Amino acid sequence: MRLILLGPPGSGKGTQAQRLIHRYGIVQLSTGEMLRAAVAAQTPVGLKAKDIMASGGLVPDDVVIGIISDRLDQPDAANGFILDGFPRTVPQAEALDALLKKKRLKLDAVIELRVNESALLERVERRAAETRARGEEVRVDDTAEVLIKRLASYRAMTEPLIHYYSERRKLLTVDGMMTIEHVTHEIGRILAAIGASEPQTPKKAARPAARAASRKASKAAKKAPGAARKAKKAASKASSKAPKKGGARKAAKKAPRKAVPSSRKWSAVRGKKAAKKAAKKAKKR
Repeated sequence: MRLILLGPPGSGKGTQAQRLIHRYGIVQLSTGEMLRAAVAAQTPVGLKAKDIMASGGLVPDDVVIGIISDRLDQPDAANGFILDGFPRTVPQAEALDALLKKKRLKLDAVIELRVNESALLERVERRAAETRARGEEVRVDDTAEVLIKRLASYRAMTEPLIHYYSERRKLLTVDGMMTIEHVTHEIGRILAAIGASEPQTPKKAARPAARAASRKASKAAKKAPGAARKAKKAASKASSKAPKKGGARKAAKKAPRKAVPSSRKWSAVRGKKAAKKAAKKAKKR
């Protein structure tokens, strides 16, 4: 997933960028951080930027684009990125489009966090008042005066990008005045709607689970032969106890006969009894 976040100062771009990074497994590309990293690494583009920055000048667009190009070639940017602080002007956006086309990459969406400037000013003034009430010093860059200048600069330089990306059907607008959670939910909803990407499971969490499943399968495989042997023994034992073929007849022969006389014996017994009775009657006579 490849995204650009647009919005005036105080719109919450930084907060939402961090949430998108964790949810989709992408990297945040900040022009300031990339410039510092390139200078520290002493890359050809970084050395060029260092000389310009040392003289107090603004780094030209072609140098910034060169630094972004180098950064996109790094492995951690393969899953996608969020551009923060770039582009700021239409010429920069056009240069970025040319770079992505050259690398055969596609920009998925440009998310604009739209906010109410009056509400932002009220928020800054309230925060400054609370800071003074605690007896603390208000930051120089966190005053209504500074915010007014930054908002004016945003409208003059960056706002034309809204029209630029809207014409290219890349612009997605979210109400930045909602709560942080609602803004996050809305961004996720519209990204899912355009089919930009699905949330990724962190690899570190997935690997232990896979290893645990593998261990369980291995244990089950080891237990299987033992279970089979036990089952075989039980079957053999049951077979030995069961009567063999013809065993029922032999068992019947061996079993003691019941004291139930046969029909012939009954007739013999009755005959003897009848003879005894007849003999008794004869004596009496």
